[in-house]
Amino acid sequence: MQFEVWAPLTDRVALRLGQAEHGMERDPGRPGWWVVRVPAGDGDRYGFRLGGAAEVRPDPRGRRLPDGPDGLSAVVDTAALAPQAPPPGTRLQDAVLYELHVGTFTPEGTFDAAAARLPHLVRLGVTHVELMPVCPFPGRHGWGYDGVAPWAVHEPYGGPAGLARFVDAAHRAGLGVVLDVVHNHLGPSGNHLPAFGPYFTDAHHTPWGAAVNLDGPGSDEVRAYFLGSALAWLRDYGIDGLRLDAVHALADGRALTFLEELSAAVDALAAETGRPLFLIAESDACDPRTTTPRAAGGLGLHAQWNDDFHHALHGALTGESQGYYADFAQAPFAALAKTMTRAFFHDGTWSSFRGRTHGRPVDRRRTPAHRFLGYAQTHDQVGNRAQGDRLAASVSPGLQACAAALVLAGPFVPMLFMGEEWGAGTPWQYFTDHPDPDLARAVREGRRREFAAHGWRPEEVPDPQDPATRERSCLDWAEPERQPHARLLDWYRTLVALRRTHPDLRDPDLAAVRVAYDEERRWLTFRRGDVRVVVNAAAEPATVALGRNGVRVLAAWEEVPHPDAEGRVHVPAESVVVLGP
Repeated sequence: MQFEVWAPLTDRVALRLGQAEHGMERDPGRPGWWVVRVPAGDGDRYGFRLGGAAEVRPDPRGRRLPDGPDGLSAVVDTAALAPQAPPPGTRLQDAVLYELHVGTFTPEGTFDAAAARLPHLVRLGVTHVELMPVCPFPGRHGWGYDGVAPWAVHEPYGGPAGLARFVDAAHRAGLGVVLDVVHNHLGPSGNHLPAFGPYFTDAHHTPWGAAVNLDGPGSDEVRAYFLGSALAWLRDYGIDGLRLDAVHALADGRALTFLEELSAAVDALAAETGRPLFLIAESDACDPRTTTPRAAGGLGLHAQWNDDFHHALHGALTGESQGYYADFAQAPFAALAKTMTRAFFHDGTWSSFRGRTHGRPVDRRRTPAHRFLGYAQTHDQVGNRAQGDRLAASVSPGLQACAAALVLAGPFVPMLFMGEEWGAGTPWQYFTDHPDPDLARAVREGRRREFAAHGWRPEEVPDPQDPATRERSCLDWAEPERQPHARLLDWYRTLVALRRTHPDLRDPDLAAVRVAYDEERRWLTFRRGDVRVVVNAAAEPATVALGRNGVRVLAAWEEVPHPDAEGRVHVPAESVVVLGP
């Protein structure tokens, strides 16, 4: 087989394959590339020696790192990775996503163990599993955002073969798979890319250090490296979409940005394969150009997370006002109404958290609602709290039911965070497993310093390096069988089914959403076509006038009579009702 590597910074490269070493030749057609052809098979260990260095480094494009980021790569037969079952082909606008962390979805923390729980997701009614990052990182356990090998799969999860089995199992169950990928940085330990080429640049800086080189000398190959890895997940594993981490942190001053180039390549692959592939951005910019089609001058990504909707919903139900919640806390129901009808709360408005105006308005006439994902919880919004406490730790089951209705009957593509559907009592905390003791200490102390500024004592902030922190974060699969969890799970199943059977709840017309609310009495009602939802977040019952429109109760958290002759509906405290024709 042919081995090749881009290494423009050295005068010679050797391939180490097993116990043998083979000198590589420059590729005359590709500056900076080195090639050699030698016999090799699936599982053979290999790496590259650069110049006169003693160290043999793993392949930047290697598909498997059996011994971790500092070990040798292993040859992978990519033809064996393709799933045998056809993908379900569900479009993004019809999707209900479920964010899942492989390492804590089950105590075993593997792809195979996660696949064994897929029947639960089928019964729940979601359409796609969104996997948090699965690229290799040092140690066994972590969130995955400090991965260092964007073409490979974390070995403790099951490696490439384990991921392939999971995708195939999901497709057989009728579920699509979305993968979270990180292009804005690599982890602080085990990153060998700088030895091979100018993968990073000091011209830009990010919260994680030097930026990925997307616009400096050598950036053509760097962009091709990350673009190629993104397409490999979709092409070789049959994955149905990608979530792009923190795209606002991609420093890219070129006329044709990396994100436009990636969206064009994914659209071309979708056309070639006949599959509805998509890209979902995480962006803090509140900029509608992120999802505006390329032909209209946008970046062409297919959707983006909408944190503004989350912040408004969280503030309305919990009353929290610290940090970035401060902007939403002054009138949380008004903020919620604005995000449900205009997507962004910050659309050119003052942001006290940032100390400046922020965002840009969404053109509701041209922007379908499925350009945005709506959610009440995510790994970020739970795990970045000092103790990783979920919404269930702060509010009653009734208010959790309200949150579910706002997400699953709301205008955006819904996304759930694993365990949310039964009000999991387990936290989801920040955990790491850095083998480097200095890095481990820095992470531990940094985490405690961060929350000390908000009044937390050091002993109250879980130690990320303590194995018990990860163990506490694993889901308890006995909970869904007992109350009050079973009742909440049934409510989620009911709402997902209503979304599937009522086209009005998938209507992409953002301008058609109608919202009314009472800030003081803490109720909000919204209309999507002929479907009405009334949320009462107050500690006492509410009577809301809907007008004489003939709607009846379709589903309710507590028992609610049909509207009276005048069109008034009486909703118990901390409860929600869905009405329709």
